[in-house]
Amino acid sequence: MSAAERLAEARALLAEAPVVDGHNDLPWALREQCGYDLDKLDIAGDRSATLHTDLARLRAGGVGAQFWSVYVPGRLAGDHAVSATLEQIDAVDRLVERYAADLAPARTADDIAKARAEGRIASLKGAEGGHSIDNSLATLRALYALGVRYMTLTHNENNDWADSATDEPRHGGLTAFGRAVVREMNRCGMLVDLSHVAATTMRDALDESAAPVIFSHSSARAVCDHPRNIPDDVLERLPANGGVAMATFVPKFILPAAVEWTLRADANLRAHGLHHLDTTPRAKELHAAFEAEHPRPIATAATVADHLDHMREAAGIDHIGIGGDYDGTAFTPAGLDDVAGYPHLIAELLDRGWSRADLTKLTWSNALRVLGDAESVARDLSARTPASHATIAQLDGA
Repeated sequence: MSAAERLAEARALLAEAPVVDGHNDLPWALREQCGYDLDKLDIAGDRSATLHTDLARLRAGGVGAQFWSVYVPGRLAGDHAVSATLEQIDAVDRLVERYAADLAPARTADDIAKARAEGRIASLKGAEGGHSIDNSLATLRALYALGVRYMTLTHNENNDWADSATDEPRHGGLTAFGRAVVREMNRCGMLVDLSHVAATTMRDALDESAAPVIFSHSSARAVCDHPRNIPDDVLERLPANGGVAMATFVPKFILPAAVEWTLRADANLRAHGLHHLDTTPRAKELHAAFEAEHPRPIATAATVADHLDHMREAAGIDHIGIGGDYDGTAFTPAGLDDVAGYPHLIAELLDRGWSRADLTKLTWSNALRVLGDAESVARDLSARTPASHATIAQLDGA
């Protein structure tokens, strides 16, 4: 079969089993690039050179449901983190309202299925970083009431109750309050997201969680030894937990040769006074200039497929998914340049002998199952367990 025929087969498969993508940072990109003014940056209009995401490319990529990240950076501590998260939530709501012909609000697995039947892209929210709740279980419940359906326990920095993968260990995993956060997420029905967290935090959360967990955008550490990725012993625990690990496309997490190059590229941004995660047009210009002098190692769809092959072997086909992290990274793999690229990954996996049944689980049904299972656990727990009003001072001390 020719490459064109294989790509056509991939597109046909995605028409039947579209992608449920675990993580897209479009809301923060809109905040940074246009202050949420969709008249200035209209994702239904012409393709933007500064975004990975717009409606036409979501359709071309075969996306059926998207978890939009309502991320705020760790530097926004306390009340500032909460208010900024609320602004991000509002941005997603306004996005869905403005583009209602294409996007459908979704909070449950049934909502996702309904949106698909209507020919719309289900839009869910995921909070990226436990600092967003300012050490408050009541705030956690408020975010759930506003439609947030997962929370990543940390971002790049530790918070007061959980260790991050990319910070110096502080707690040895989860504190007593961190475990209470996991329990309250289970009781509400909010998915526990273990991307970005330290391996010790992953293991503690798996020990504590009564509901399936997710990794909204993480790949396999055995394939690329980066702390943002998932160790095999954790992947091997997912069948017993019921969770799903969603492979990311970020080159510096999936391609070993890109790790060292990225460290130098990040240092270049900091030397120009920018944060190393900055994705504004100025940052992209600086990255492009750096890349012109220092050619970047290029990841491809095959690189992502290598991770998915390993993750399937370690965790099983029922426990893997996709979380591209579009608009949250300066670079993407060749062929997966933006949200239109998913068919190229599916074509690569078809070439490797993945069956249509396995690919349907990867793109669609695993994500729906894990959300539905979390809802079922929440119905049981909420019927017999009252909301917790524990504080971090009570559980962890001053």
